[in-house]
Amino acid sequence: MNVLEPEKENKAVNAFQNLSPDEILDAVESQGMMPDGGLLALNSYENRVYQVGIEDQQPIIAKFYRPSRWDNAAIQEEHDFTRALAADELPVVAPIYNDKDESIHQHEEFRFSLYERKGGRTPELDNPDQLEVIGRFLARIHLHGEQTDFVHRPEIDINTYGVEPSQFLLNENRLPPSIEAAYASLIDDLLGKIRHHFNAAGSVQSLRIHGDCHPGNILYRDDIPHIVDFDDARMGPAIQDIWMYLSGDRFYRQERLMDILIGYTQFREFNARELHLIEALRTLRMINYAGWLAKRADDPAFQLAFPWFYTPRYWDDHILALKEQSSALDEQPLIWD
Repeated sequence: MNVLEPEKENKAVNAFQNLSPDEILDAVESQGMMPDGGLLALNSYENRVYQVGIEDQQPIIAKFYRPSRWDNAAIQEEHDFTRALAADELPVVAPIYNDKDESIHQHEEFRFSLYERKGGRTPELDNPDQLEVIGRFLARIHLHGEQTDFVHRPEIDINTYGVEPSQFLLNENRLPPSIEAAYASLIDDLLGKIRHHFNAAGSVQSLRIHGDCHPGNILYRDDIPHIVDFDDARMGPAIQDIWMYLSGDRFYRQERLMDILIGYTQFREFNARELHLIEALRTLRMINYAGWLAKRADDPAFQLAFPWFYTPRYWDDHILALKEQSSALDEQPLIWD
């Protein structure tokens, strides 16, 4: 994590929240590119991401990093990981390195990186052929991921995705008072069930993974799934990059799991014990998401994008969704043989 002094951190946060078009274009120009003035904000809330037009060239993507989230060492680990994947001809979108072999750039208070623009559509989750292809590429990413560990990035586990965000909501008074007791009791029940699932899975390998490999982070084009946004890359179980393609009723989830693993196991062995973790990881993601929103609630961009946050309706729906997950945790895991 970042270790900026409070005064410098406050200055960086204020600059980040008020990032202007001129500052964006000046930052890109500082890397020897000539913007043509075209600027399009892309769908990103953790960082600020823009498509920037370049004179006589294809537009590029500029990503400005939120202060205090990752330090440079953690960002560099992500960049080096994706660079190695791209060098092995995996269809990931890695950052552009300059002639000094640098991928993290500084302009005034801003840290940023640049990427080639890749277009495409989200995959068809009911298309077995596409899921099989995705499975193959995920397996190849995991083969790289298990070669060494991240040093500067945390692990996806019960503490970081469950205990810490839920305690933040409770300890920082981010919940409506009327639901605090119900939320605390429900979280205790869920964390107990989640620990049971992790115990049932046993000793599961933790490796470098994408970490947030939902369908929106895959751009399908020319029958190739371009995998983008490794910003949440962490250590974790392989199934974390797989379960997000499994939704719907049990029969549908089972069929989609088979589609992905048919491709995955062509390149890498899959530990079927990790299937105990699917609903546990899904529940942890829901808990972590609410905590993430609460931590970002003072950001003006979040207030515009998530105006419903802190409304009674949001928390009622969140509690209901967590109760449904409690029932899902009582079900038997999907199977793979």
